Amino acid sequence: MAERPRGFRRLVAAVVLVIVGVLAAGAYVWRDDILRTQLDPKEPFQTYDPPPAPDYAQRSAWALMPRAPENPTDAEPAADVFFVGPTTFDGGRHWNAPIDDPQADRLFRRVMAPNYAGPFVKVGRLFAPRYRQASLYTLMTLREDAKEARRFAYSDVAAAFRYYLAHYNEGRPIVVVGVEQGGSLAARLLSDAVARDPGLERRIAAAYLIQTVVPSDDAPLPPCLAPRQSGCLAAWAQAYEGDPERAQAILDRSLVWGEGGQLVNLQGRTPICFNPLFGGVVDGQAPARLNQGATNATGLEWGVRPAFLTRQVGARCEKGLLRVSRPHSASLKPSGSWTDRRRMAPYNLFYADLEADAVGRVEGWLARR
Repeated sequence: MAERPRGFRRLVAAVVLVIVGVLAAGAYVWRDDILRTQLDPKEPFQTYDPPPAPDYAQRSAWALMPRAPENPTDAEPAADVFFVGPTTFDGGRHWNAPIDDPQADRLFRRVMAPNYAGPFVKVGRLFAPRYRQASLYTLMTLREDAKEARRFAYSDVAAAFRYYLAHYNEGRPIVVVGVEQGGSLAARLLSDAVARDPGLERRIAAAYLIQTVVPSDDAPLPPCLAPRQSGCLAAWAQAYEGDPERAQAILDRSLVWGEGGQLVNLQGRTPICFNPLFGGVVDGQAPARLNQGATNATGLEWGVRPAFLTRQVGARCEKGLLRVSRPHSASLKPSGSWTDRRRMAPYNLFYADLEADAVGRVEGWLARR
């Protein structure tokens, strides 16, 4: 067989390179859509068979729990912290995560617990239920299936809270903490279980809903206006200064709880904006010198107190959003994969501020009682 002319071989190679380049460019342009498609369960929620329900009588159903939850000791803090963690399950085959998913559990223990539950270790005994969380994919779409998955996740959180109250609380003051998806679920918990029970509401020392949109005209608790105020709500969603697209996306796409447990659009309402640097829902610019300590606690062994970086960020409330200046340290800047950048950051800009704030509110609650 005669050898192909060199010019022909070069032409074929050039065509192949062009095709590869076009495919690569298309993959880059539509990468978000491609990755979303990979995470889509591609099954209607109505026909979806969810993972088995957790049994909160079993220790395995709790990601964090005291060693002897039924027998608090004098050496432990005076309060309890009910912590609803953020999204750690990406999606794929499931709308809602199995509570024993190893990757989701590893992400909680390595990243989310040290950075977001860590500030409350000194505040109270920590109870963090594992729950069949809605996948990361459900936070990227407004499809009704995704809303159903988020409503389904709430049923576990409500069941865990009921079990905790019945078996572990024994009348102690409670700090409710929810982060991102967990913050949204905790907001409904406060409305459904706490605000309707005056006796239980009196036990709430404070509630912190981090990276959570809560309409100011429909808050389940009065907003925290000053340090050491108890029985109040500290809620905020934050965006960096100089990132108007992110800020607008929060206002345009955030879903909040409406009548009958439905998830509805914010519809132009102004969210509560608690400024952790001021310790209250306060207008004005909080300078970076007020920042008591940001940290990247990712990978630290549970219970190890992280090193703090002070004066890292300033913050101000604008149109219901907390606008935060860019941190100075490279360890406090976004990184990671596409999915990593859509989850809660692997650092906490307000770690020491939240710790001091929560300690003060529990002390205020105890002083008044």
